[in-house]
Amino acid sequence: MVSHSLALPMICFTTLWGLVGVVAPFFVPKGPNRGVIITSLVLTAVCCYLLRISTSGMFAIRSFSLLCRRSSVSTWRNKSKSAGKRLDISGIYPPIATPFTQSEDVDYQRLDDNLRKYSNLPFRGLVVQGSNGEYPYLTPEERVEVVKKVKQALPKDKVVMAGSGCESTRATIQMSQQMADAGADCLLVVTPCFYRGRMDSRALINHYTKVADSSSVPIVLYSVPANTGLDLPVDAIIQLSQHPNIVGLKDSGGDITRIALIVRKTRSQDFQVLAGSAGFLMAAYAVGAVGGVCALANVLGQQVCDLAQLCVSGRWDEARELQYRLIEPNTAVTRQYGVPALKHAMEWFGYHGGVCRSPLQPLSKADLEQLRLKFSSNGWL
Repeated sequence: MVSHSLALPMICFTTLWGLVGVVAPFFVPKGPNRGVIITSLVLTAVCCYLLRISTSGMFAIRSFSLLCRRSSVSTWRNKSKSAGKRLDISGIYPPIATPFTQSEDVDYQRLDDNLRKYSNLPFRGLVVQGSNGEYPYLTPEERVEVVKKVKQALPKDKVVMAGSGCESTRATIQMSQQMADAGADCLLVVTPCFYRGRMDSRALINHYTKVADSSSVPIVLYSVPANTGLDLPVDAIIQLSQHPNIVGLKDSGGDITRIALIVRKTRSQDFQVLAGSAGFLMAAYAVGAVGGVCALANVLGQQVCDLAQLCVSGRWDEARELQYRLIEPNTAVTRQYGVPALKHAMEWFGYHGGVCRSPLQPLSKADLEQLRLKFSSNGWL
């Protein structure tokens, strides 16, 4: 039962909503903000009515606040769902390295040089401030500034996917908004892992839901167990795939049966899965992935894009031969020797890699010889 004190405002709201809806086409121009304008008119009318009938005004203020909150949530969800579902993230992305000077300052000039070269390759976009960008070693200000510089330098048709993950939900929300303001088209959010023993499905669903609710751009989940010691659980991914502002997943674990299961369980949600490495890119495409975020693309960008195109075209025999030749170099610049190897290999292929920020150290002479062998024995050097 609705009390008498609530009945009149509810009737008023319903009546005014209908009236404004009928007459709106005659005086509210069409456009992306039309719904917001109409909602504002209705709320203003209801507020005026409630203030009039309330002797204290307090009921009116509380009612108006409640209506505003509900309207804002509804407007956001519709806008987010529309924006999120429209973003196509399929294709190849290099998770770009962050060049440093010898004094370990961010070298924006060399970054710009790399971006000019990457702009000529058929990448869907770039991942900025991912694991290969050494983001844990950058200040929050540096992380945002790098995203801003990349967005300014990159052609408008390229997607900027920015890594905004932090350990706390609060910090991740703040970083996500700053990166969106800096121009990121979507955000790659790694699993928080310092308290990995407590990062179960419930905690991670809560974390990602709050981040996605607060973000003005779409979210891509990021599972990288080699770095975090934590696999984003499949049941959590399935539930999160239903969120209108979560559009996909980068899975760097390399478990193809897991990737296949995720694709199958989320196919009705317009959810997109990206392979997290060139080493299993062909296999991931075979089970339904739509692209990859591949460290090796920083070095052999055209070749990784060629592999993706062969898979999309169904030319599996050719794809298999190319995949064979990418496995060893990919392993060398990721799991085996990591970011120092990637940066060194970039120098061989005409990019600026340079030094890493401490405590990461350069490769030893023996490791460097093995790295060169991985590329030369597969015909790349």
